[in-house]
Amino acid sequence: MYGLYDKEGILRFVDSDKDACIAYAELFELGSTNYCLIDLANDAKQVKSNTNLDQSLGVYNN
Repeated sequence: MYGLYDKEGILRFVDSDKDACIAYAELFELGSTNYCLIDLANDAKQVKSNTNLDQSLGVYNN
C-alpha cells in the first residue's frame, strides 16, 4: 500500500499500485518535487516497533 503526500505533509491518495499514485500526482499536476510517495506497509512496521505510548515520558502530555 502506497501513500502519496503533498509538500505540506497531507495524505492525498492511497493505493496498492505505485503507478496509480504517480498517475494521481500527474492528474493534479503535482511535480515530483511537490509530493512524497511512501510505502505504507513497510513504514507502518517500522513505526509500530519504535512507538512508545507511555505519556509519562513526555514533558507536555496534555
